[in-house]
Amino acid sequence: MAKTNPFQFVQQVRAEMAKVTWPSRKETMITTVMVMIMVVFASIFFLIVDEALSFAVSYILGIRA
Repeated sequence: MAKTNPFQFVQQVRAEMAKVTWPSRKETMITTVMVMIMVVFASIFFLIVDEALSFAVSYILGIRA
């Protein structure tokens, strides 16, 4: 692989950055809200599964209080 000097590297980086399509503020906000909603759903799901497994193991081992 050929080495490039720092000036060429900076030019290449700037050229690549110009090609990037950045999301709008609205798109970023919508995506953030969607991620937060999915985090809440996943948290509730894993809470329910954890409680069910905890109950099952306690029942099987006979240590239910």
